[in-house]
Amino acid sequence: MRRIYYGGGYMLVADQTCKAVLRYARALAIRSEADVIMVPVITEGGSNAYAHLLLGPASQIFSTPVEHSTDEPFDQDVITELEQKTAALQPSRPEWPEEMTDIPDLDDFSY
Repeated sequence: MRRIYYGGGYMLVADQTCKAVLRYARALAIRSEADVIMVPVITEGGSNAYAHLLLGPASQIFSTPVEHSTDEPFDQDVITELEQKTAALQPSRPEWPEEMTDIPDLDDFSY
């Protein structure tokens, strides 16, 4: 699990969700575009919910790992959608074999 810091606070998200969000944020910034996305998070009370984020060229987000986390708020459909949106913005982008290597890619996702 990772913390995504955004707008003076943070959200707890699954590793792969974080990776997909950061990739999509970068693709939007390169194209000078913005989008509102919905991602699964763990709330302050410990329950699962969805958060909405506005990503755009001026978004300043970063992530850090959460040690000893157990249950991640995982939604493969959200990750797949973010990766597809990223691929649509960067149809000729190179592979990212050395990017965020501490977080595995989805094995069954094809671009």
